Amino acid sequence: MTGIESPMISFIGAGPGAADLITIRGLQRLQAADLVLFAGSLVPTELVEQAKFGARVIDSAPLNLDQIMELMIDAVRAGERVARVHSGDPSLYGAIGEQIRRLVAAGIAYDIIPGVPAYAAAAAILGCELTLPEVSQTVILTRTSTRASPMPAGEELERLAATGATLAIHLAITNLAVVVRQLIPFYGVEGAVAVVYRASWPDELVLRGTLSTIREQVKKAGITRTALILVGPVLAQAVEFRDSALYDPKHFHVLRPRERI
Repeated sequence: MTGIESPMISFIGAGPGAADLITIRGLQRLQAADLVLFAGSLVPTELVEQAKFGARVIDSAPLNLDQIMELMIDAVRAGERVARVHSGDPSLYGAIGEQIRRLVAAGIAYDIIPGVPAYAAAAAILGCELTLPEVSQTVILTRTSTRASPMPAGEELERLAATGATLAIHLAITNLAVVVRQLIPFYGVEGAVAVVYRASWPDELVLRGTLSTIREQVKKAGITRTALILVGPVLAQAVEFRDSALYDPKHFHVLRPRERI
């Protein structure tokens, strides 16, 4: 259960990396917090430096879940406001579910401030739209099974690829050989791929290629973490597609009624 009581905990989406991609609301909650917990390897220090004077700012990377929860719950019970800062948007692979479960059990109010997700930042960097008319109207956000928890039954990459949709594959760059092998039957060896490393960070790197070339490019670049894999025909730089009906002069709707002659 969420709430707006004070004190409370705010889960804040910090965005993909650039400190100025946080939302205004997220920044306001961060600046109001007495305790700021952030993932140091994924959230820029320039952002948490916006915390108010006297706030405790703690990198949660070396902490386990019990330690993180103890810090947050103790702070709230002491009358403090807490900013729990996650990279990207906390609803995607943010590991907030288990934190929320414990807050609910403790009777502590929280809210969630959305952030710019990595796939949106990557699309902006690539200068493309992920949904093109009659090419792809679906974006699937997924990952693969590696050392983390296994994928649920029915969410196997091959099953998702069979849709032909645009895929945004998280947390899978070390599993790229398997990803390529599983996707080629559906997108072809010339299927368009982009790998975006540390989107919006100063050291961001973009690789564009095909399912037959991307592994060698990634290996040469030495990318082993913090990268998003995007796959699908919308990424082909010469892809042909029709104009959207949204602005078609022959398309009428309540805000653009048919002209009467």
